[in-house]
Order: sequence, then C-alpha cells, then structure tokens
Amino acid sequence: MSWQAYVDTNLVGSGKISKAAILGKQGGVWAASAGYTLSAEEQKAVIGAFSNVESVQASGLKLAGVKFFTVQITDNSIYGKKGGDGYVIVQTTQAILVAEYAAPVQAPEAVKVAEGLADYLRSVNY
Repeated sequence: MSWQAYVDTNLVGSGKISKAAILGKQGGVWAASAGYTLSAEEQKAVIGAFSNVESVQASGLKLAGVKFFTVQITDNSIYGKKGGDGYVIVQTTQAILVAEYAAPVQAPEAVKVAEGLADYLRSVNY
C-alpha cells in the first residue's frame, strides 16, 4: 500500500480524522491529505517534539498554521487540543503520523485510529 493510501484510507477514510500527514523521521512529507500543508518549520518541530517534550508541553505545537495546546505526552504519542478540535501525533520506527480531528469527533476516537495504524506500521518495521 502506498503512503498516500494510508492517509486517505486508514486515517481520513476512517471518518474520525479530518486531515493527516505522514512524515519521515529523517525529514520530508511521505504523504498528506489534500490541502494539508505543514511548513518546513512545523515539520521540524513535529520531528523534534519527542526529543524536546518539555518545550512542546510548555509551548504547544503549530500544525498547518494553527496553534494547539499540548495536553498529554507519552513515549510514542503527543496529544493536543484547540477548542473542540485536536491532534494525535504518533511516532513509529521510521515515521511520524500527524492526525487532526474536528468536533464532534472526540479524542479517544481519533487516538484509536492513529494509534492503530502506528501499531501496524511498527509491526512491519516502519
């Protein structure tokens, strides 16, 4: 399956994720939903977020020009909110999934989708 198909089918196609991207841990956008563009600075911040959790916890993250507050960080995931909308960022062995959701979707619904794909990618060493 292509990286774009993971975004279109597994993430956005779930109906729980409104926009998404898959970034390579070494840099670059592997795939993104239509019209969803993370600036080079935003990509760098997402990739570096797992090694700089204090800063992300204090300052939040900006995705496609929208500033989100960070609400939780685990070893492999970062969760953020802005009003009723939010994001789930999950790292795998070689990639980072960025998945945004919009109200009325609730965080646990979006987390299940993003974490599920991340678990699969880890199982095949991606």
